[in-house]
Amino acid sequence: MSPSTQADSRAMKPLKYTIWILLTTFIMGTSFPVGKIGMLYAPPFLLMGMRYLLAGGLMAWFLRKRSLPAGWLAWLKIILIGLFQSAGVMGCAYYSMNWITSGESAILTFTNPLLVIIISALLYRLTYRFSQWIGVILGLAGVLLTFGSHISFSPGTWIGIGGAVSFAVSTLLIKRWGDRYDTFVLTAYQMLAGGAVLLLLSTWTEQPYFIVNFTSVAVLLWLTLVCSIIQFSLWFYLLQHSDPAQTSSYLFLTPFFGVLSSWILLQEQVQWFVGAGGVLIGVGIFLVNRRSSAQKTKERSSELRKHSPPVS
Repeated sequence: MSPSTQADSRAMKPLKYTIWILLTTFIMGTSFPVGKIGMLYAPPFLLMGMRYLLAGGLMAWFLRKRSLPAGWLAWLKIILIGLFQSAGVMGCAYYSMNWITSGESAILTFTNPLLVIIISALLYRLTYRFSQWIGVILGLAGVLLTFGSHISFSPGTWIGIGGAVSFAVSTLLIKRWGDRYDTFVLTAYQMLAGGAVLLLLSTWTEQPYFIVNFTSVAVLLWLTLVCSIIQFSLWFYLLQHSDPAQTSSYLFLTPFFGVLSSWILLQEQVQWFVGAGGVLIGVGIFLVNRRSSAQKTKERSSELRKHSPPVS
């Protein structure tokens, strides 16, 4: 993918961008209840390692005729993305559940958008409007309200925060390096790298087992095909064609979709505060992505210059 094809989310048609981001966050949300079902048949690190190795292996086989990165440095970057994106995020999220609940782990993991803005502001000196910061805070408040949970400080809390930091780092690495790779090649090989690390963690920390039946195989296929191949491909595509902070703000929708899919799949009760949290999430996303009047004027002027006939 050439750099000239990279553009922000405004270059993508708004309807297309909205559909892709909603589909991506919905798939991310379903991975929580589906993964919870899967953990009845396999320990978490083993289940995730199998998921990523199968997904990465399938993609690598289908992409075997595509050009691969050249040089050890290019492969090292893919491995680093895999360590943070696949192994770091999910490893911390699931390991933290030894001390905190799955809801608290999800809340901590999806503070990623706030961390992306902070890191972008500190390292890349990107500036964000006050309303965007308010939007991120409102989105985080919406996530907290959606789960109706109070986070207590424990070793699991800090491990969960580590997962959020890993998510933020991988987001920025993908934005920085992603346009140098074929999106699908990057997706495949970073999952292979992350899956290998997760299997090592399983060997060191778990008693590996996998109970084979219809449900466990269906869960593994869903996690592999939908929550890995499709989800990562869409996510990397969106990050490469948008401002990472703005796109990451939509991650606040993931816990909301997780609660709804848990209600459908696990018959977990949905309280009134889920709706209230959804409203706050929506307002937060609107504020983060709302363009200022100056930006709109600049865009209109640029568009007019683009379509104006040349002066002879």
